Amino acid sequence: MDKKSRVLVVGGTGFIGRRIVRASLAQGHPTLVLMRPEIGLDVDKLQMLLSLKKQGARLVEASLDDHAGLVAAVAQADVVISAMSGKHSHNLLLQHKLVEAIKEAGNVKRFIPSEFGMDPSRMVHALEPGRITFVEKMDLRRAIEEANIPHTYISANCFAAKFCPNLCELRTLLPPKEKVHVYGDGNVKAIFVDEDDVATYTIKSIDDPRTLNKTIYLRPQENILSQNDVIEKWENLSGKVLEKIHITADEFLASMKDIHAGTDRINQVGVTHFYHIFYEGCLTNFEIGEDEAEATMLYPEVQYTCMDEYLKIYV
Repeated sequence: MDKKSRVLVVGGTGFIGRRIVRASLAQGHPTLVLMRPEIGLDVDKLQMLLSLKKQGARLVEASLDDHAGLVAAVAQADVVISAMSGKHSHNLLLQHKLVEAIKEAGNVKRFIPSEFGMDPSRMVHALEPGRITFVEKMDLRRAIEEANIPHTYISANCFAAKFCPNLCELRTLLPPKEKVHVYGDGNVKAIFVDEDDVATYTIKSIDDPRTLNKTIYLRPQENILSQNDVIEKWENLSGKVLEKIHITADEFLASMKDIHAGTDRINQVGVTHFYHIFYEGCLTNFEIGEDEAEATMLYPEVQYTCMDEYLKIYV
């Protein structure tokens, strides 16, 4: 049996990062987690790192601002996975330092940058201010490819926790109690994926020659659902019928004007991303190409979580 690749996770305390660390350990990979000195007095992050250490991960201290230290950390791994939050543009740009370290170390056989959402290569038409996310991710892709770094891009579509229990509504994570706002006719298909499954498929891909230098889409067939489908699942589980308030595309985009640009840019970005997902259908309006692959087809042995099951805990 081939020796398992050593995996270094950057951003291992984050929402998807901690799951990737656990999935890596579960699949038998020697797993390292970057511990940045910038953690300072963030006790929650430190406790998460120590929890991952208890589970078997090894903590490697290095700063993204210390090139030599970062090269030394990267040199201990065969695979580097960045799970740095894309919510803040600063984090996406910091990954260029990681690319430089990987390039100099010269030993990394696979790099997975922090994407895990919509495929940025298909979002060149995206509206501002949300477009900047895709521009920065494409800039990083160019840097990776120009440096000839072996890579895999993961397009995980909608993290279930952020899109499903809230019935696809913005600015809440919990199911509505009385009424739900429906985007257009509510019939545009999106794709919802349990975050633990995102991590499982990601780790499955790292030693797979079929995923080398490709984009991998996560499209669990039973989780390709419209907003109406999600609402119906919730109504069946909760036994309560919600009032539906339909919002036209123009009304939805106009809601950005009610958000103060200086104080809530993240919400403005959210509005544009939701527009592309639930009005345009950007996650499902294309066929997967020859130089791409679909995770559930590659790894049919993975029993992914369906949204009916995912929603039960919220009842």
